[in-house]
Amino acid sequence: MSAKTVPLPRKDGVFYLAEGGIETEIMYRHGHPLREFAMFELVDNPQAMIDLKDMYRRYLDVAAAWGMGALMAGLDYRASPDWGRKLGYSADALADFQHRCIDFLREVSAPYADQLPAVVICGCAGPRGDAYSLNEDITEDSAQEYHATQMATLKAAKVDLVWGATFNNIPEAVGLSRAAAEAGLPLSLSFTLDSSHKLKSGPSLREAIELTDQRAGDRKPDSYGINCSHPVEFEPALEPGSWTDRIRSLRPNASKMEKVSLCRLGHIEEGDPVELGQLMGDLVRRYPNVDIVGGCCGTWDKHFEQIARNVTAVQ
Repeated sequence: MSAKTVPLPRKDGVFYLAEGGIETEIMYRHGHPLREFAMFELVDNPQAMIDLKDMYRRYLDVAAAWGMGALMAGLDYRASPDWGRKLGYSADALADFQHRCIDFLREVSAPYADQLPAVVICGCAGPRGDAYSLNEDITEDSAQEYHATQMATLKAAKVDLVWGATFNNIPEAVGLSRAAAEAGLPLSLSFTLDSSHKLKSGPSLREAIELTDQRAGDRKPDSYGINCSHPVEFEPALEPGSWTDRIRSLRPNASKMEKVSLCRLGHIEEGDPVELGQLMGDLVRRYPNVDIVGGCCGTWDKHFEQIARNVTAVQ
């Protein structure tokens, strides 16, 4: 077993701004369809790359304007074996795509190196199945074996951190945690909650974090987060207790609408950026261990501006 990695260090007074809803922005704002919600294929699309560079510049401009670091991930959410096979790619082709996704993050952030207090390059790991389904047949061991493939590629790509996004069951969270630790990679693991304020598979957020820590042991995630849920869905889950100290990242949806309904809209639902920024500022004030903020479905620079304004006012 690999030695436990040193987590992403905190910096006094520094918040990290992460991306928002990359997929919703590229599909509905720029008109690039995504097969199986996979962004990584766009690295072969010249016009999509022009649009992505513009998107990322707007994101990085907000981070620089508000003195925030940039925690960058995003294009490789679907770059894991089952999704790659479904899209028709060999293991080698999938690994090549993933390296190119990471190269893009380094390239687009390079001009900002002197404007930001920190730039963190992340690989993004999504669930083996649909993030909004139960995925009941996955086990801790099968999840570890599955995610080990993507972790090996991210290790070779020399990422600073792995962001596990939209996980909704404990066995897969444990398996990903073990796979990341075996590869020697720090992991920020985000769960997604539904309108019941729980994971789709049933546990509360507290149960998911505490049981993942317990079952993963010394290979537990370095920190946790919440993504693809609006604060109206996840704030009631933040019951009192020291367990919330393990939450470091909040990346909400723009809209209060239930996720499956959002997926069926066929357009961006932006919600209320001003209200979202205020909610995020309040959450960071109440949970001071949170220093990574961003967005998910429906969010981009107008939401970043409001989130950054409110979060950086918290001292």
